[in-house]
Amino acid sequence: MSITARQTLSQRTDDEIRQVLAGKRHGARSFFLFCGPAIIASIAYMDPGNFATNIEAGSSYGYALLWVVFVANVMAMLFQALSAKLGIVTGRNLAEMCHDQFSTPTRIAMWIVSEIASMATDLAEFLGGAIGLSLLFDMPLLAGMAVTAIVTYGILLVQGRGFRPLELIIGGLVAVIALCYVAEMFFASVSWKDVALGMVTPTMPDSKALAISVGIIGATIMPHALYLHSGLTQHRASGQNDNERAKILRYSNIECIVALTLAGAVNIAMVVMAAAAFHSGHPEVAEIQTAYHTLTPVLGGAAATFFLISLMASGISSSTVGTMAGQMIMQGFVGFNIPIWLRRLITMVPAFIVVIMGVNSTDALVYSQVVLSFALPIPMISLVIFTRSRVIMGSFANSSLTNLFAVIATALIIGLNVVLLYQTLG
Repeated sequence: MSITARQTLSQRTDDEIRQVLAGKRHGARSFFLFCGPAIIASIAYMDPGNFATNIEAGSSYGYALLWVVFVANVMAMLFQALSAKLGIVTGRNLAEMCHDQFSTPTRIAMWIVSEIASMATDLAEFLGGAIGLSLLFDMPLLAGMAVTAIVTYGILLVQGRGFRPLELIIGGLVAVIALCYVAEMFFASVSWKDVALGMVTPTMPDSKALAISVGIIGATIMPHALYLHSGLTQHRASGQNDNERAKILRYSNIECIVALTLAGAVNIAMVVMAAAAFHSGHPEVAEIQTAYHTLTPVLGGAAATFFLISLMASGISSSTVGTMAGQMIMQGFVGFNIPIWLRRLITMVPAFIVVIMGVNSTDALVYSQVVLSFALPIPMISLVIFTRSRVIMGSFANSSLTNLFAVIATALIIGLNVVLLYQTLG
């Protein structure tokens, strides 16, 4: 497809959205015109870091910690919806609002911390995609990293051809991840009764289970996803008045629920697969490489291959989205961009250093999550402050109930991140 055709695809989508807002188009297809931002943001909840945590939860405790995944996903829906709303209502993304509302020293400090978090995020995602490629095609890890870098850079170049082609590519990778885990369910002998009980019965078997639960919840809300989602909605189908903004917001909320429900289902499937495959005979499985090598004799080569394909799709898509978020963070906080190839190079250098130095890739993933724990409060607290303000949001300011849930969730996640840091470092 030519560049002109791709541009036409985005323009046609935008024109059809305007028809929906004007009341000239109706029906289920109208919803799909608004789909894209939440699907892209949902990649953050299916990144390689989730793979490692969910595998350990399922292999060590079976279905007992499924309720933690469920609760984490509900909180994710709330904050991604708030991020989308900020962009839709104000036409400004979260980083730009921080630039507008905070003092220069504060926003520069926030930018530095957010950039470090963006690099830490990409370290985990880039390594995950490289691990998947290297295991799937039996190539050295460095070669897998090089291929991952080339593929993600190619996808990033699509940004210049309009918003719709990129949304379709990322949506396709999300579908690959989801379909792989649907296939996994056919290979695993799942106790669906225990799955149902694990979803609704809060239990905490021991202190290790608490540590894993903290990892699941503490890493659920990703800083870059909150920045990115507000930016993806700020210019795409912008409302001309409050009525149009309210209609866009309704579609956005539905998309958040659908996309994050899918992401939550994938995370639940990861735990279920690990519980069915490893809990009885291999409860020690905690690393991605170990999970792959153990899956082959337990569930067969096909199951192991689906696992690697999903990991590869996860790493490539989440690394692409992480680089996009980094560009948005820099532009919003300090007002300038760097070429996309340079951004891609900067964010992947730490991963190459880790591998060249011989650092264990799983350890690198753990330490990257520690860095994210430091950065997470910044976008969360800022988002709550902005979306509850009637000066900023007008009639779209959060209701008292939404504010209550947001404050409780913020306090809970920050508290759990403190526990995660204490347990990781202590």
